[in-house]
Amino acid sequence: MSAESFKRKLTAILSADVKGYSRLMGDNEAETVRTLTAYRIIMGELIQQHRGRVIDSPGDNILAEFASVVDAVQCSVAVQNEFKARNAELPENRRMVFRIGVNLGDVIEEEGRIYGDGVNIAARLEALAEPGGICISKTAFDHIESKLPLGYQFLGEQTVKNIAKPVGAYKVLMEPRVLPVEEKKKTKEGSFWQRKPVLAGAVAVLIMLIGAAVWNFYLRAPKIEPASKERMAFPLPDKPSIAVLPFANMSGDPGQDFLVDGITENIITALSSVPELFVVARNSTFTFKGKAVNVQRVAEELGVRYVLEGSILRSEDRIRVSAQLIDALNGHHLWAERYDRELKDLFALQDDLTMKILNGMALKLIHGEQALHPRAPKSLETYIKMMQGFDYLRHSHIDSNNRARLIGEEIITIEPGYWGGHLLVGSVHMMDYWLGSTRNPVQSLNMAIEHVEKSAALTDRKGNALEVLGYLYSMNKDYDKAIEVGEQAIAMIPNGADAHAWLAMSLNHAGRPEEALPLFEKAVRLNPIPPAFYYLNNGHSYSLLGRFEEAVALYKKALQLTPNSAPAYSALAATYGLMGREKEAKAAAAELLRIDPKFSVEYAAKANPAKRPADTEKFVQGLRKAGLK
Repeated sequence: MSAESFKRKLTAILSADVKGYSRLMGDNEAETVRTLTAYRIIMGELIQQHRGRVIDSPGDNILAEFASVVDAVQCSVAVQNEFKARNAELPENRRMVFRIGVNLGDVIEEEGRIYGDGVNIAARLEALAEPGGICISKTAFDHIESKLPLGYQFLGEQTVKNIAKPVGAYKVLMEPRVLPVEEKKKTKEGSFWQRKPVLAGAVAVLIMLIGAAVWNFYLRAPKIEPASKERMAFPLPDKPSIAVLPFANMSGDPGQDFLVDGITENIITALSSVPELFVVARNSTFTFKGKAVNVQRVAEELGVRYVLEGSILRSEDRIRVSAQLIDALNGHHLWAERYDRELKDLFALQDDLTMKILNGMALKLIHGEQALHPRAPKSLETYIKMMQGFDYLRHSHIDSNNRARLIGEEIITIEPGYWGGHLLVGSVHMMDYWLGSTRNPVQSLNMAIEHVEKSAALTDRKGNALEVLGYLYSMNKDYDKAIEVGEQAIAMIPNGADAHAWLAMSLNHAGRPEEALPLFEKAVRLNPIPPAFYYLNNGHSYSLLGRFEEAVALYKKALQLTPNSAPAYSALAATYGLMGREKEAKAAAAELLRIDPKFSVEYAAKANPAKRPADTEKFVQGLRKAGLK
């Protein structure tokens, strides 16, 4: 190992492992792996929240480092308290109890890994810790003795394997109170405290209360770096703004992702219907899914003040939802809540959580506490299937669209009166029309309208159905009705980014692109990391207005998100053709034919829903100039 390949540094090291891991594996290997996976995720999140990083996690061991010993010990206490609460719900023989050791020492760092006695001592301290406990070295203790409201018990100088000198060790007493660090000399007979037992007791209680307060405000909620208004990508709205991050799936089962994502989506949808709020759309917040979350960065990238994050754990017929609302501008946790419910109470739980968010943001629903979600399906499995179907639909691909169709038809068969199944099937028929994967486009369009109209009729909260329905009417060349229904959708979901985009698309079809532009602008503000169809159809607005350079830039953005989009390449080829840029037009046409060898200008002209014949003629002219037939 050359001197150039590594560096030395002083760092705080946390080492943790599971007590009795071999026995747990021997009793039930699959269940142990599931629990360990869930606990690893929890510990990883807590480490990151306390400004640490996981170095390695072999077997049942987790190794992490922190720049601060205070952060390392705070994190250790948070981990043990969280696992204690979770273990209380498990059978005694299935509880997974960790031991944690913390050391401050010199280490060698190479390619992100750390080595040396500093790491080895942390591992030996971990072995000295009691199950569910924390053991720290004297070097660590010296840095936190007066900084944390914790008690410590000196365990003496410990001789540990492969370490030349004995290591001073301390047991961390995790109750929020201050206890002696080492055994003190006995107080003299007749001391003040012995003479004043009542006063001594009162002081002890006061110390405990102060310790508990410090614990709640500083240890359980690590400080967050405040976001900066000046660094925000967008100006803050003039009303309370929030981004709901995708909740973490803590079950260790990827199959539960649809349930977890569905709960997040429903909270976003419910909040979007409140006119007094500004709510960032799902598409933007879900770009943070599975990533280490930095609340400051989220707020600055999306231009919001409040951030909601949380986790969900499903165990058979019960569910636990943990959530916290953060004021990113101040770096403060406004509240944290944990719900333990039966799965049959899922939608009531979502209502409770949504109301808690509103109250946490100091808002009142002026329309009353009306139902915050559309009518729920009778079966949770139906709900999960619907989430899967819409996930397939978002891929905008023939195969995934056919999978969504099968799921939607199954939902309608099982529960024909459920609005979600009809909205899904209607959207599938609309996608058939877009993708050109239907032999009868007119029939597909009519089927789409029929199912989405049924969906709207089956729920009082019909905004999500109406936003799609308005666009379908415009595709069917019923332009006035399309715009009327699109405006109704925005009135019902004023924070609906897609509702604004769908109405803007209808205005394009109606030959009113100048009115579409501000709606697209609002849609992108509500959804700062938008899907490709925003860019594609916003490009159409500029193309219809003859602002071809701006149109091309947006078509290219759409293609960055969906590189095999036939509609984007056809629009790009036509626009380049109209600009007289023959080389670029033919290159775009070649890509279009690679993706859709059966493409024809005649079909494109028939499928174009433009009200003004001149708009269709211009589009066809551009395609022919690109060499397409």
